[in-house]
Amino acid sequence: MAGALEGVRVIDTATLFAGPLAATLLADFGAEVVKVEHPKGDPVRDHGAQRDGVGLWWKMIGRNKKAMTLYLGSPEGQEIFRRMVADADVVIENFRPGTLERWGLGYEELSAINPRLVLVRVTGFGQIGPYAKRPGFGTLAEAMSGFAAITGQPDGPPTLPPFGLADGITALTTAFAVMTALRAREATGRGQVVDMAIIEPILTLLGPQIINYDQLGILQQRSGNRSSNNAPRNTYETRDGKWVAISTSAQSIAERVMHLVGRPEYIDEPWFTSGAERAKHADELDAAVGGWIAERDRDEVIKAFEEAQAAVAPIYDAADVMADPQFEALGTIATVQDDELGPIKMQNILFRLSETPGAIRSAGAPVGAHTEEVLARYGVTGDELAELRAKGVIR
Repeated sequence: MAGALEGVRVIDTATLFAGPLAATLLADFGAEVVKVEHPKGDPVRDHGAQRDGVGLWWKMIGRNKKAMTLYLGSPEGQEIFRRMVADADVVIENFRPGTLERWGLGYEELSAINPRLVLVRVTGFGQIGPYAKRPGFGTLAEAMSGFAAITGQPDGPPTLPPFGLADGITALTTAFAVMTALRAREATGRGQVVDMAIIEPILTLLGPQIINYDQLGILQQRSGNRSSNNAPRNTYETRDGKWVAISTSAQSIAERVMHLVGRPEYIDEPWFTSGAERAKHADELDAAVGGWIAERDRDEVIKAFEEAQAAVAPIYDAADVMADPQFEALGTIATVQDDELGPIKMQNILFRLSETPGAIRSAGAPVGAHTEEVLARYGVTGDELAELRAKGVIR
């Protein structure tokens, strides 16, 4: 069955990590994505864990893409790129602002070749403003957005996530931006530029901090695993040394938890009827819930909460995720056959469509695996290929 995005051609020239992951999401649902790498190879190939010299992160983020090499800093590479743009729908790039223009590949030049082209520019700080030309990474966005300031224990330092949170949020937003621009193109017949700054999407996902400060002067403080909007809400250690998390965002759930842990008297307190007021009594509620949980093994806790129809989840690591029956039922973890590593497991596509489902068709390919195939489409064969290799334009 054809993917929902079959027929959409995407050129992915981006690196580390938001732009490439956005292209992966498009590829998962059928877009033809050509990954254009520097002849030395994309830096993510050497980023993180490896097996037998093969980068594992690349296998995931490079999946469903055709891998080719092309040095865009050379006149020959720029000329070939212009040929590729002629029949492309989307180009995703994350060079510093002005780089494409310096190479003669700015939107003015590319749209003259292909007026329907959508050029997606993913940078730390956007294309304009005093910080535009600074190097930007997700870590900086996690700091500047306010995420780090509200994350961590109240008496501890601001805390950064141990993974690419801002990049991942930006990737999801970028994929949405691409689809929005393509939908607009149906009406106008023209492409456009998407200016995506990594510092912005994470700020939106942090919720009402800006309006709260604007209207009330409130600055959210670090509260560990607790919430200012409801309680009990925390992580709790079980008797067998494992952990669970609970949430009581709904009043009915909070009442069920109190009955379950044998403290129904709290329900009659005037402050218990409001999540925000319960949060002011988090010490008492955590002591009641945490004490009950500490006397039981994790499986017993989970079963009791489920029987009480209260919200609970185990704290998982990757091994737990891969063994969980709910993730198995959803097909959340996919097994992919790879020419280099054999069968490998990775996160599956993000959602399930009933009529045009996505799929992982291949893991990230070796450097330059599809260079000749892609270039042949644009008339580059034989002697020209050899000349480009000799000049280091391709690998």
